[in-house]
Amino acid sequence: MNVKLSDGTYLVDGKNVSTFTNEEEAAVGLTDVVPFLPQTALEEHGAKHSGVANLQAHVVVDGRLVTGQNPASAAGVAEAIVEVLGA
Repeated sequence: MNVKLSDGTYLVDGKNVSTFTNEEEAAVGLTDVVPFLPQTALEEHGAKHSGVANLQAHVVVDGRLVTGQNPASAAGVAEAIVEVLGA
């Protein structure tokens, strides 16, 4: 999340992404356990986060950046990576 480009902007700035949502973190009781909430951190770095219902698959591709919301998204993320690499 803290990756910066040569111009000093964050890699995720302005990018469409998905990650475990704040709601999902709360649902599994991890809000006070993890050092930060991924959704919040991404949004603070300028990312455009999207999510779906808790624990449902959701994959977002923005250029060569492929993200998934949760473990249910793993197969879709793998398929998207193969597609991006083959393009």
